Amino acid sequence: MLLPLESLDRVLGDRTAKSFARHLGLKTVSDLLLHFPRRYSSRGELTPIADIPIGESVSIVADIVDVRERHMTGRKGSILEVRITDGNGMLSLTFFNQAWRQKDLRPGARGLFAGKIGAYQGKLQLTHPDYELFPEEISGDKAKAWADLPIPIYPAASAVTTWMIQRAMGVILDTLGPIKDEIGESVRTSEGLLDISDALAKIHRPATMAEWQAARDTLRFHEAFLLQAALLKRRAENAHTATTARVPKPDGALSKFDAALPFELTRGQIEVGEEILNDLANAHPMNRLLQGEVGSGKTLVALRSMLAVADSGGQAALLAPTEVLASQHFASIAKTLGEELTKQVGLTLLTGQMTVAERKRSLLQIVSGKAQLVVGTHALIADRVEFLDLGLIVVDEQHRFGVEQREALRLKGKLPPHVLTMTATPIPRTLAVTVFGDLDVSTLTELPAGRKEITSHVVQLSQPNLVARVWTRIAEEVAAGRQAFVVCPRIDEDDSGEEFTKAGGSLQEVDSEATTEDLKPEKPKLAAAISVAEALKLNPNLKGLNIEVLHGRMTSEQKADVMGRFVGKQIDVLVSTTVIEVGVDVPNATVMVVLDAERFGVSQLHQLRGRVGRGGLPGLCLLLTSAEQGTIAFERVTAVAGTLDGFKLSEIDLELRREGDVLGSTQSGGRSSLKLLRVIQDAPLIQHCRELVSSIIESDPSLEKHPEIAEALERLDEQRQANLAKS
Repeated sequence: MLLPLESLDRVLGDRTAKSFARHLGLKTVSDLLLHFPRRYSSRGELTPIADIPIGESVSIVADIVDVRERHMTGRKGSILEVRITDGNGMLSLTFFNQAWRQKDLRPGARGLFAGKIGAYQGKLQLTHPDYELFPEEISGDKAKAWADLPIPIYPAASAVTTWMIQRAMGVILDTLGPIKDEIGESVRTSEGLLDISDALAKIHRPATMAEWQAARDTLRFHEAFLLQAALLKRRAENAHTATTARVPKPDGALSKFDAALPFELTRGQIEVGEEILNDLANAHPMNRLLQGEVGSGKTLVALRSMLAVADSGGQAALLAPTEVLASQHFASIAKTLGEELTKQVGLTLLTGQMTVAERKRSLLQIVSGKAQLVVGTHALIADRVEFLDLGLIVVDEQHRFGVEQREALRLKGKLPPHVLTMTATPIPRTLAVTVFGDLDVSTLTELPAGRKEITSHVVQLSQPNLVARVWTRIAEEVAAGRQAFVVCPRIDEDDSGEEFTKAGGSLQEVDSEATTEDLKPEKPKLAAAISVAEALKLNPNLKGLNIEVLHGRMTSEQKADVMGRFVGKQIDVLVSTTVIEVGVDVPNATVMVVLDAERFGVSQLHQLRGRVGRGGLPGLCLLLTSAEQGTIAFERVTAVAGTLDGFKLSEIDLELRREGDVLGSTQSGGRSSLKLLRVIQDAPLIQHCRELVSSIIESDPSLEKHPEIAEALERLDEQRQANLAKS
């Protein structure tokens, strides 16, 4: 659909437009029209208070039970407490020094109340909420229709309430002219869709539930249709993009490598390897995702692909997210290739913390083409790095890189290079793009022989006995000759003011901000690796154990020293940040403890868990969290504990975090470019639209006969370019 791009200040006025832009990012008429209701309520239906999650901004319909004013102790002023109900549960509205509100907020009144749900002394509350009370009396003929009329509840902000958005939407709809529809009349009729103008009016101002449902279905179809058009047209254009075909020599490095392998490749590795080699032999760029659980052999498959490119005379670069992992990949590849092959392909490492001399030597090897296999971190993206003939990019753990970073490396090829991305857990954006058909996917399902499953448990900090048991469990594993990881979200106290102390045999947090009169929930302190390590050394259960720290601020030499001693079993417990998230291989480590687990994403937690249980011994992962039950954060942690299936976790992550920008650069879900469409639930609709669009593009590749689609795609591309420029 081609919506007006007129600035909101021309329609709503400067003050309102600035507020909408600042708090919701809505700047144009198009932005506002596509800001769809999150749900619908009605004046005759109360919102179940028991289902409201703590910490979320909500808009609820409820009745006022009672109102009372009390004076604050120890300071001047008063607190106005208003209790509201859904008929079962209770919720308190709290206003400071605003006793005058008693004139409006009277027992028996019903209204819409908006704010962020908090808890005080175990009771739900809204502090200084916005509200809109319903009229007390309506004529009998209109009472039922008025009570049943759907109320759009919009994603809102404290300064821009849902009813402010509703009023602004009314102004826009009343002045809206005809809208061009990219979907032809024949498709609209056969699919039973509404006219696009009618659909927009009914989703924002429905008279019945059936109206907004029909409008939602129409707009969801438009999303799927237009996104498929964009993706399929891009794919068709990429198919005509010229690049160099990469075919390995019969007696080249790949053949020598395969012949020297001391084991047989799994069936999956052989099949996926053939898929990739076929892609590399084509004269248009490969764009393939290699999905496989931790330890399924993804790196070996990628190495064979890199050797194939080296055989063709080109260069292959492996991009790793951390220096620890890049160094480990470099050492592992050198060991796997052997001395002769390593020299033949000029295996080279490039990281940001290398000495000036080492860096110059690596840069010279890369620009001259002598380095046919290059392993590096973000340093590969730097302007000074030039390749002679970059033929393949392998992105390891691609969820750790932004779209722009991967694009910057891709542009270092004189012709577009082939791209292979690897992950053990597809991020929401990747899964979304996969479902939409913009990536080819290969999957490795076999796990290494003898690999044991990892048992995972969620431990809430509100259960001190279980927290104490975490540290005795580590002591038991170390006593049995094994090792443990403890992962923290921060390095030291300066990052976010954490203070830790040892109490009752467990690690407890010190809260210096706890008060009662302001009724504000306590702010959690985040675990810091350095403080946690010091506290654990004082824990009597861990007395005598060698406990050390690893984090990203350490020098390359320091990190290598710590990891070397941990692999060599000289360190019992390694307290670390997420520098050990991927690639680190310590077969003797059997326990992974993650502190403040709710602060990590699903993919991160799954990757961290994959660091244990790699040596034929059962693994244990303990996820400590302060998240409350019913919150998305707690759902995320329990989801990881509930399954070891990477694809299942990516689907759960997709449901929780959204898809990201499937056409642009946004990596994760909070800023999804999709408005109503949901990748998992709407997969059949997506596939149906793919078939419709595919037939159109096959018969009209230039879209000359479909100018509305071409214009809509041009606008989408302009928006994408604008977003890239901003980022």
